[in-house]
Amino acid sequence: MPDPLYQRYQSADRAYQAHAESCGCCTRDIPECAGGKRLRETFERLQDAYLARLKQRTR
Repeated sequence: MPDPLYQRYQSADRAYQAHAESCGCCTRDIPECAGGKRLRETFERLQDAYLARLKQRTR
């Protein structure tokens, strides 16, 4: 069964990437508008949580 946290963080990345493609302000790596910043922050928060959990498992 796929890890739900991993799926959420990947989904957040896809949401940001889709936004960046259609937004005239945001780039693939740099959010410039409020919506892009919110999406990118969500992705980063979920990614950090996932990577922290992976670190705990390997200790």
